[in-house]
Amino acid sequence: MKQTFITLILGLSGSLMVSAASLPSILELRHSITDDNIIAPESFETQTRLLEENFYLKNYVVPGIDTGNSTTATAIEYEQRLAKLPTVIDLPYNSIVGNYIDMYLTRKRGLVADMLALHNYYGRFFEEELLKEGMPLELEYLPVIESAINPNAVSRAGAVGLWQFMPATAKGLGMEINSLVDERRDPRISSRNAARYLKQLHDIYNDWSLAIAAYNCGPGNVNKALRRASGDSEEIKDEKKDFWEIYNYLPAETRGYVPAFIAANYVMNYYRQHGISPTIVKRHLTTDTVRIDKNVHFNQIASVLNIPVEEIRMLNPQFLKDQIPGAYRPYYLTLPTQQCLSYIMSEKRILDYDKDLYARRTTAEPGGSAGESSIITSDGGKANLANASRQSDNAETNHEIATQATERTVIKIHEVQRGENLRDIAKMYAVSATDIKRWNKLRAGKVKEGDRLTIEVVEHITPDEVHVVAAPEVAQVFPKDNTDTSAEAKADSKAETTETKAAPAKPKENTQRTKATHTTTHKVKKGDTLDRIARKYGTTVAAIQAANGMQKNNTRIQIGQRLKIPAKGSAASTTKKSTAKKSTKRKAARPRK
Repeated sequence: MKQTFITLILGLSGSLMVSAASLPSILELRHSITDDNIIAPESFETQTRLLEENFYLKNYVVPGIDTGNSTTATAIEYEQRLAKLPTVIDLPYNSIVGNYIDMYLTRKRGLVADMLALHNYYGRFFEEELLKEGMPLELEYLPVIESAINPNAVSRAGAVGLWQFMPATAKGLGMEINSLVDERRDPRISSRNAARYLKQLHDIYNDWSLAIAAYNCGPGNVNKALRRASGDSEEIKDEKKDFWEIYNYLPAETRGYVPAFIAANYVMNYYRQHGISPTIVKRHLTTDTVRIDKNVHFNQIASVLNIPVEEIRMLNPQFLKDQIPGAYRPYYLTLPTQQCLSYIMSEKRILDYDKDLYARRTTAEPGGSAGESSIITSDGGKANLANASRQSDNAETNHEIATQATERTVIKIHEVQRGENLRDIAKMYAVSATDIKRWNKLRAGKVKEGDRLTIEVVEHITPDEVHVVAAPEVAQVFPKDNTDTSAEAKADSKAETTETKAAPAKPKENTQRTKATHTTTHKVKKGDTLDRIARKYGTTVAAIQAANGMQKNNTRIQIGQRLKIPAKGSAASTTKKSTAKKSTKRKAARPRK
């Protein structure tokens, strides 16, 4: 009996030893793991045409000639080449890594060529900040899979910039995000914070593969995966683990993230072996920074220094509206080195050039549709403001507000016609195609028939022109400084009210006269025509055209457009006699100088 028991124990021990021997070690797992259900990083969806709109690619480099040799290597060659790279971070090869490498070398060859070119410029920021923190330099290829080295990249989840920071993470690291500035787009600042954040993650996990995974999905998801891999749902056991051990417990996108990082290191180092020619730098771009402590607009800088505004935008993507709010706090403007001294020497000229440009704003109507136009004017911060009561969005009665502005920015909606392209449309409105793409967040430079594009047009107006603003759309003027203009505005408003006040009369008559001084606004609806609108309000097509500055042969209107309708009995809709009366009324309504 005893002998039988010993034999049974020995037999069980032998089978357990065989089973243990058959289980793959961690070293074997990281080289043999396969997965057909991973999700590739969003950067793999980047369109080459989008990247090629980058000012640097268009003006500083010449694309290399692709030999067309898109052949891939064997698994053994991939593994051997990865092993030869001088890296601190372990870069194992397996079939998942191989699939990403093959994707880069075949379907994404053009993307690789563009990223190599962009790395010529942005790579310096990555390397400098990683070296400052004592970090492995192979981390400089994280932006390859994060953003395809595009500082203006925005993910579906809302991550922004070269390093794809979410708002909460960015603010937690001290980055500024507001309506005018988003430091997630700043190449240097975002790289500095990415290096610090990665260092913090490595201090937590003491493993680079886990730190990289946490950069993608957050420490919370990595900790959850560690607990599940340890078989303990309450706490993480104190034992060394890496990415490959918790692989099956990570989110699908993160499972593909570390393999994609390894593949990025491969293609950015071995592209020549696969026929991808390096880009040729036709002129080197060296930059420096200038401290800005006053409000300034990119167009002021571009006009005085005679440099393309597109170049300023490329060098300073963190300034979202071409405006640097230096009066709020000092910022640093990046310019080509030779232009930095020019800025310092010409700063007064720059600030004096079109000095009201920064103060002008373009705003959209609250609750308005894309088909509506909203206008905001400025006279350098001294416009007359009128208090208007809040009304419903469908209110059709507007008050006339006198203004002495010389320019106004109008948002127009253009419906793309057959055969039109961005260049044609840009010429039509005297703007640039780049601006149209920026205003409409167009990733590619193509539009199709029926697309509706937002166009910002600066119009010059005379001091006597009347500016009509819908009651819910009280125009706001943003002065250049913080001077309180409320008292002046109230005084102007009071003076205006006195000038336009109806003559004393019986209540009923006064009501009628008050109505006559108002201008009705009609919001164009589907099926409307000028003739139909004119009949509705008891006026004429010619009167509506005159009130809205339209040519006589122009009867085209758009859904959502707001038209000024002359009141019954006004000059535009009655006889020459009433024209003279209206002229007298306008003179009376004009504020005394």
